[in-house]
Amino acid sequence: MKRILIIDGQGGGMGAQLAKLLLPKLPADCELLAVGTNVLATSAMLKAGAVRGATGENAVVYNAARADVILGPIGILMANGIMGEVSPKMSVAISGSEAAKVLIPASGCGIFVAGTQDSRLDEYLQNAVALALRALDA
Repeated sequence: MKRILIIDGQGGGMGAQLAKLLLPKLPADCELLAVGTNVLATSAMLKAGAVRGATGENAVVYNAARADVILGPIGILMANGIMGEVSPKMSVAISGSEAAKVLIPASGCGIFVAGTQDSRLDEYLQNAVALALRALDA
C-alpha cells in the first residue's frame, strides 16, 4: 500500500482541495493520509475525503518517515513556516523524508522559487496532482 501524505496548516483549505482533486485519480493501492499542523487543518482534509488524519508535530514526524509522496505548501519545508505552525522538528522530518515531495508555491511563506510562473492556486493544485501521480509511477 502506497501512502500519499498531505500536510497543511491554518484552515487546511489547500490540503482539502488537494484531497478532493487526488482521491478520484489515485490507484487502488494508495492510501490518502492527512496531517494538519492544527485540528482545523486536519478536520478540513478529512471532510474532503482523506482516509485517516492526525494533528501536530509528532504526527508530522511519524508520517513523513512512512510516506511515499508528500504534498503541501512550500512552507512545510521551512522551520517556523506557515506563520510559525511548522516547528523545526517538522521541517527536518519532511525535508529528510525519502518521499517524493510535491510543494505548492504560497506567497505567504516568503519563499520565491525562480523559474515558476505566477499562477492561480487552482492551477498550482492541478499541477501538484499531476506531479504526485507521476511520482507514484516512478
